[in-house]
Amino acid sequence: MENNLMWALVKEKPEVGIWPKKVEIPEVGYNDVKIRIKKTSICGTDVHIYEWNDWAKKTIKPGLTIGHEYVGEIVEVGPGARGFNVGDIVSGEGHITCGKCRNCLEGHKENCQNAKGVGVNRNGAFAQYLVIPYVNVWKTREDIDEELYAIFDPFGNATHTALTYDVLGEDVLITGAGPIGCMAAAIVKFSGARHVVVTDFNQYRLDMAKKLGATRVVNLNEEKLEDVMKQIGMKEGFDVGLEMSGASSALNQMIHNMKNGANIALLGLLPENTNVDMEKVIFSGLNLKGIYGRKVWDTWYKMTTMIEAGLDISPIITHRYDVSEYQKGFDAMMSGKSGKVILDWTNIDKVEQL
Repeated sequence: MENNLMWALVKEKPEVGIWPKKVEIPEVGYNDVKIRIKKTSICGTDVHIYEWNDWAKKTIKPGLTIGHEYVGEIVEVGPGARGFNVGDIVSGEGHITCGKCRNCLEGHKENCQNAKGVGVNRNGAFAQYLVIPYVNVWKTREDIDEELYAIFDPFGNATHTALTYDVLGEDVLITGAGPIGCMAAAIVKFSGARHVVVTDFNQYRLDMAKKLGATRVVNLNEEKLEDVMKQIGMKEGFDVGLEMSGASSALNQMIHNMKNGANIALLGLLPENTNVDMEKVIFSGLNLKGIYGRKVWDTWYKMTTMIEAGLDISPIITHRYDVSEYQKGFDAMMSGKSGKVILDWTNIDKVEQL
């Protein structure tokens, strides 16, 4: 790496695409660690940035190194970074919180009003090196496949959402069979849910949800949710709903198929013009809660211990590419026929041109 430069995948221009570029290696601050990236995972957020959709246009400044799902090795530790050593294999929390607002001081970092996203508001992990505060670093365990740590960020979204409400013995509806919805199906089934029903229009991803733990999947092109509920003996509606699709039609279908007093957790980012049947919400006594990110570090502990107790989310990883083939990775994500896509950075030092 000449002149202190490294390879990174950068949103170089305000248009469709991601571009490989040599950028400066970030410097380590007093409370920081430097991580040599080993593997990264492509997130739906990265796809939005690639596609340059309306959210990306409002949020992303061109020139940004993207990416926030990763596992790597610590190669440098700042003098104030306690509890970490060179050689540690780590992942990390992607929301850099302020530590000063009311929520941070109360221990609710997931609701920090000043949070900055790695790979969104500051340079990210699709690079040879990432520097982040040590308080955002999560040390891996040898009994868990290292590759899984590259998807702990989205696994954390699924865990935070799926465990927001008690699901033991409950009937759970999940709208949206994307990777996070599929992992949520695995989590709620592992946590003792009775029926785990997942709806979508994408049969590939519904099959993936079935593999991960859904007891029934519903392709809305072919079946009606109400008919499926009758087939499996449901009489009053679902106890818990997990909205993962970001589609207003899915949310309203969920609202109309919950039992009175049911709980709904909302992770999917809904359109600004979403209309909700508030009369149904009120008269049915429904509880709706928005979910953002992961609880730090509660969610991370639960992810770790669930895997150690036997939860298997490995089928969610469907594609693996060397980082030199990053375009194939993005193409797979955008095809709608993939789970999580891993990019391997371990041979990047041998690459002269991406």
